[in-house]
Amino acid sequence: MKSTKAVKYSSNWYVLLSFAVLAGISQMLWLNFAPLISYLKSHYEVSESDINWLLIVFPLIYILFSIHSGKVIDRAGYRFSILLGGIFMSVFSTIRIFDSSFLFLLIGQIGIAIGQPYTLNAISSLVVDWFPKNKQATATGIGTVGMFIGMAVALAGTPLLVDHFGFQPTLIIMAILTIFATLLFFFIGHHNSKLKRNSSTSGSFSTTFKLLKNKNLLLLNIVSFLGLGVFNGLTSWLEQILKPYGISSEQAGIVGGTLIIGGIIGSIVIPVFSDKVGKRKPFLLVTIIGSLLLIYPVCTSGNFAFLIVIGSLLGFIFLPAFALLLSATEELVGEKVSGEATGLLLMAGNLGAVIVIGVMQLIKGEQSTWIHSVYFVLILMLIGFFLMILFKESACIVVDNKKNNNEYK
Repeated sequence: MKSTKAVKYSSNWYVLLSFAVLAGISQMLWLNFAPLISYLKSHYEVSESDINWLLIVFPLIYILFSIHSGKVIDRAGYRFSILLGGIFMSVFSTIRIFDSSFLFLLIGQIGIAIGQPYTLNAISSLVVDWFPKNKQATATGIGTVGMFIGMAVALAGTPLLVDHFGFQPTLIIMAILTIFATLLFFFIGHHNSKLKRNSSTSGSFSTTFKLLKNKNLLLLNIVSFLGLGVFNGLTSWLEQILKPYGISSEQAGIVGGTLIIGGIIGSIVIPVFSDKVGKRKPFLLVTIIGSLLLIYPVCTSGNFAFLIVIGSLLGFIFLPAFALLLSATEELVGEKVSGEATGLLLMAGNLGAVIVIGVMQLIKGEQSTWIHSVYFVLILMLIGFFLMILFKESACIVVDNKKNNNEYK
């Protein structure tokens, strides 16, 4: 896709970083209760299944709102959509401060979850607007790094804040951070060019059906379903997977943290090489092959030091696939419908997360180990590998409502 935009290099990285901060906040608000399950059970006198709704509601709502958020991005612009998401997160993170009832906490999470796709799905449109073609995968990787940092802060930082300040003050701190991040993007996150929005190409579900008719985009969506499903399945059950091998909960948490840290580094490094080569498919294949080789030892070793090393390497090779999928999707569909295409990709990924997490638990059943669930995720990754071989990244979809089918250029 040729661009006539004059990229303002003094500003583009500031815009991207302001987005990355808000994206990281959204992930922090999602996972901040994950390490507090025992505390919340006693504080609110509710069951563990009740607490799990605070986490599960995010992928479920993402599935519901992802396509609509993509249409908003393509019709009104990524700035409007990101700020809309930021406002939702700011308002409902403030509602969580009223911690006298578990209901307020759940309402807050639901509202934050609604705002999340309007923020995260805008990454491709923002990157295309501000960065030249040979920098877009790198920029997308840095944008996703913000999300991974937010996850790490939630898992490692939330218990420390609660121990030091208390539960309600921690919620106040997080609400202030959310409002600050939203205001930061409001003042910094402007469009680089006057984007021409056409409501006729993004206002109806006919566009969605046309996109899904394309074999290459459908392949990317299935790979997203499989990849994000496997990642969420592994991170959700890692403690239980490693427990039979003598790894404690604390050690499993550290291994999970090293996986995310490795992913942060990999999401900066690997997209840089992808930009230099100008291809996404070879690097996506490398991330899948590397993951196939590393998932089994990560899930079956009782050597903590080995797990630290191999877990970091798995994160380094696995997590950059997220940024590469986003870049491949935008390059496939073009700028006009990149928001909706990104929405479809992330909707598929969140659907995969919900299904794979549940199926892994179902496969494990009453068995003493999770080995059959590990085999299951390896099969999913192998399927993803063969699907990526079929993917052709040279074709670009042109969505034209005046015609009944897609053309290629």
